[in-house]
Amino acid sequence: MRRDSIFYKLFQQFPPLLFELLKHPPKNAESYRFDSVAIKEPRFEIDGVFLPPVDQGAGIVYFCEVQFQRDEQLYERVFAESSLYFYRNSTKFIDWQAVIIYPSRSIEQTNTHPHRSLLNGEQLHRVYLDELGDIRSLPVWVALMVLTTLEEEKAPAEARYLLTKSSQETSSSSSRTIIEMITTIMVYKFEALSRKEVEQMLGITLKETRVYREIKEEGREEGREEGREVMANAICRQLSKRFGQELSAEIRDSVFGLSLTVLEDLSETLLDFTSVADLQAWLAAR
Repeated sequence: MRRDSIFYKLFQQFPPLLFELLKHPPKNAESYRFDSVAIKEPRFEIDGVFLPPVDQGAGIVYFCEVQFQRDEQLYERVFAESSLYFYRNSTKFIDWQAVIIYPSRSIEQTNTHPHRSLLNGEQLHRVYLDELGDIRSLPVWVALMVLTTLEEEKAPAEARYLLTKSSQETSSSSSRTIIEMITTIMVYKFEALSRKEVEQMLGITLKETRVYREIKEEGREEGREEGREVMANAICRQLSKRFGQELSAEIRDSVFGLSLTVLEDLSETLLDFTSVADLQAWLAAR
């Protein structure tokens, strides 16, 4: 189940969701924008960043990490990324805070002693979804986060409850968005089930929702990507035999970076190559 992407979809749909998890959210939480940023030298990708509104002066930037598997260097990475981004953009913000979302305390990094000051301070907020309370007592958007953690025997009943609750308590547009998120969570949670089985479980028709169309397209993309990798592997083997030597890692990376269409061209052209230099020249031209 791809929980990271599900959580970031939730944040994209409803950025204030992050601040519903905090005891002291900013007063302008409704105005924050969810984004992802890249930091060069060294290269960092921060998927969950909540940026304050630019028209209200310097504010607090929030970093969010969703962690459903143990990572023994998580805090090292989060603090390095957050501090470096804040350093590079210190004129835009007055402070930074980080939020780490765990399914439970059992997933947390073992060695926390080197980070005791930050962990016990006000800049880091650790959220344990299994400690937020009963899913039916939570706000709908927070309940969606908890839904991702439920065991398969409990999830269907709670998903149906949230579908009913959202239709009764939210606007029609918000209700449709919540339905999309619930179906996304359940389709990924029950990957082994057929479309009809998931429909029966939830009491809705998935083909009428955007998530079903996206998942079908995702499946086609994964099929194309798998075919591209198979072809790239086969071409590298053929080239190694033709040149009587293993290809360098740099050349293999170049081949694997080609699109399926270009790989098809290469498969027809490789018989004309007499040396690695010919291959390098061909790759350089593209």
